[in-house]
Amino acid sequence: MDLDLALLMDEKPAAITETSFEEDKSLYHAWDKSNRLSLSLMKITLAENVKPSMPKTDNAKEFMEKIKEYSQSDITDKSIVSSLMNELTTKKFDWSQPIHDHVTGMTNLAAKLKSIGMDVSESFLVQFIMNSLPAEFGQFQVNYNTIKEKWNFQEIKAMLVQEEGRLKKMRDHSVHLTFHEGASGSKAKPGKKNKKDRTSLKVQEGKIHKEKTCFFCKKVRHFKKDCPKRKKWFKNKGTYYVSIGFESNLIEVPNNTWWLDSGATTHVSHVLQGFLSIQPIRGTEKFLYMGNRMKARIEGIGTYRWILDSGYCLDLEKCLYVSVCARNLISVAKLDKLGFNFRIDNGSFSLYKDLYYYGSGTLIDNLYCFNLDVKFVESLFHVEHSNHIVCKENSAFLWHQRLGHISKERMSRLMKSEILPQLDFSDWDVCLDCFKGKQTKHISKNPATRSSQLLELIHTDICGPFDAPSFGGEKYFITFIDDFSRYCYLYLFHEKYQSVDVLETFINEVERQLDRKVKVVKSDRGGEYYGKFNESGQCKGPFAKLLKSRGICAQYTMLGIPQQNGVAERRNRTLMEMVRSMINYSNVLLSLWMYALKSAAYLLNRVPSKAVPKTLYELWTRRKPSLRHLHIWGCPAEVRVYNPHEKKLDARTISGFFIGYPDKSKGYIFYCPNHSTRIVESGNARFIENGQISGSEESRKVDIKEKHA
Repeated sequence: MDLDLALLMDEKPAAITETSFEEDKSLYHAWDKSNRLSLSLMKITLAENVKPSMPKTDNAKEFMEKIKEYSQSDITDKSIVSSLMNELTTKKFDWSQPIHDHVTGMTNLAAKLKSIGMDVSESFLVQFIMNSLPAEFGQFQVNYNTIKEKWNFQEIKAMLVQEEGRLKKMRDHSVHLTFHEGASGSKAKPGKKNKKDRTSLKVQEGKIHKEKTCFFCKKVRHFKKDCPKRKKWFKNKGTYYVSIGFESNLIEVPNNTWWLDSGATTHVSHVLQGFLSIQPIRGTEKFLYMGNRMKARIEGIGTYRWILDSGYCLDLEKCLYVSVCARNLISVAKLDKLGFNFRIDNGSFSLYKDLYYYGSGTLIDNLYCFNLDVKFVESLFHVEHSNHIVCKENSAFLWHQRLGHISKERMSRLMKSEILPQLDFSDWDVCLDCFKGKQTKHISKNPATRSSQLLELIHTDICGPFDAPSFGGEKYFITFIDDFSRYCYLYLFHEKYQSVDVLETFINEVERQLDRKVKVVKSDRGGEYYGKFNESGQCKGPFAKLLKSRGICAQYTMLGIPQQNGVAERRNRTLMEMVRSMINYSNVLLSLWMYALKSAAYLLNRVPSKAVPKTLYELWTRRKPSLRHLHIWGCPAEVRVYNPHEKKLDARTISGFFIGYPDKSKGYIFYCPNHSTRIVESGNARFIENGQISGSEESRKVDIKEKHA
């Protein structure tokens, strides 16, 4: 079948009917296929700016005739010739592509002109190519003009490719910059011609000159010392940035509220939480000028994401971060410039833009406060504005928080062992979070016989189920505590029957790591450990059967006397006290309490205990622990997450909260609510620990209780 059959036939074949012959049917099918293919091919090859003016027809021959009429019109020819000729005569080689592609492109333009009746001779084309060359090809142009014979198109293309290679090699080895007058600091005498006074760049053989570039604004034709932007920057150096109009901004209010201020000329935040990006103020300090003629230092400027009660998110650009400002302020002038308008009535206002409702606010103490999204308000971490004290590395209270609210005695022992540096206890009087998480009755303790080797006796206890849901759905945790070192292993699981698998995992791991055998496991008389008791005696469950198969002796407490398993019971209580204290300090989700539990066990293994002379970690591994990597649990952090698809302009960090230490890797665990994977591990992060140094003033409801059957 000929693909151009539809274009060769003058008329369309008759349509197929019931009385049509086979030859007519085959001819019609062949024409129809050729017509469709030809029409599709012509439409594909058409330029996008021509397609709208083409006729709407299903006949390929008619379509081709219309294209022919369009292409042969005088107006079209004149416009195309003018455009192509202008491009050919003004085209310049700018090193963005090889010289071979540049010359080929100019040849294609000449060919297009020839196809519409405008012939460009080879000598003209060669001259156009020579005119398109930059100043670096000056010596090449001189050589061409001095020879008698003329080059054709192929010869000049080959010569230019060679010259391009030579210039590129020279570029890599020698770059010479010619300075204008004033660049060297010398002045030319009047009446004499200064050799350095040049208005254009010299190009000599073996040297390539570049225009001078300013290293301040990155523009050409002037140096840094003459840069107008740099001079303006020096002129404004040390001046005030903006002014705020009312003394009422100095009154202390909750830090998770935002206030409408008609006297503010910019948005101001005194908390870092919520900034999508922030640039610290470097170099000369800038200040915020308050209404009482006092000034406050601006610590950063960035974009703040603000979530209203209606669910709308507003990004406040160029929002200032001023930690000493008592209120978060929204500038009426800034919102007005963005097209927002307000409706104020009966002690409240509504925010609109283009008749769309965005949010509202309420009149409180003669100032309007915005109504924000509840989850957004809860996510703002607490900052103590009454002190504005910056935490020091030798602060005892800072390390008290980093170590999970341990006692002063334990920290003193860490300093004596030279694990911690000498700390300043002057800022630590009372920790309210410890009272809220650890207050209990005083119980007398009876002495017990201690083991003399590792793995000689293991204390264990299961705690749970808990009424507070966890992030991973775990309901129980089990602890295994070595009696000699008091080192603790903690495992999380969903159902009690999984405790058997956890026990087997623990025994295999510790026996392989220490090259010793577990001898005795002591637990309470719960069904998961003991099994059932009937007339014939103990009916062992899976836990007891596993111990028997391993040759491990099982010890059980008497019914109603949990003090006999006091080591495990006290450790579980200590862990839960630390969890409540850490959760009460932070503002992370309550469902992350299991991560706080694992962090508490991690910390207790690295601090001293009254029952042993050294740290638990040192007795277990025979190495002193390092505490340099510890940070306050739940503190905000900016996390650098590995992203192979990261683009140049993407943010390098994401906001999150520190929630733990990985078991099998060296790094940290973070909760990032705005990331696709909310729980991430990373070793590259910046921790914001100086927001609070003396405990939160308001108690947070931390209700984590074990359910009892």
